[in-house]
Amino acid sequence: MKRVILLVTIGILILGCKTTSATSTKLDTQSEVAMKGNWTITSVNYPGSEVIKINSFDLADSKCFIGSTWKFISNNNKGQFTLNRPKCAAYSTPITWFINKEGQFVMKILDEAKAKTVKSGYVLTIANQTGSSFQLIDKINVGGTMNDVVYQFEKKIKKYEKN
Repeated sequence: MKRVILLVTIGILILGCKTTSATSTKLDTQSEVAMKGNWTITSVNYPGSEVIKINSFDLADSKCFIGSTWKFISNNNKGQFTLNRPKCAAYSTPITWFINKEGQFVMKILDEAKAKTVKSGYVLTIANQTGSSFQLIDKINVGGTMNDVVYQFEKKIKKYEKN
């Protein structure tokens, strides 16, 4: 009897201490639908940005992301982004993404691979979401101190021409 109680207690402790990852939580479909469409990063800000260079998403200097265009498709969580800033290497890639209930934006860069074969990705916090703008916030370690890198997104408005 003591063994059964001990095993049950250990089982409860193991299950109670189970951590939830960003990818194993429920989706925030309302936030995802609000992101549907075409967006541009208008600024990238972080403490010391005048002095420190940050390699965003292991691809390019963070300042190369200013002016980049992003497309988010909410019904299948696919998308794409394109870096097109002068004096920066041009780059375009498909992505897969979602927003979980904890307000985390989870993204995989596909680079010609299928999403199932890509084992790593990025988890950022979504903030200040409106119909025309939002921010993605990444955490970086600079000299032992955690700092926020804030990517400001603005929605691209379709302009209709009169005939």
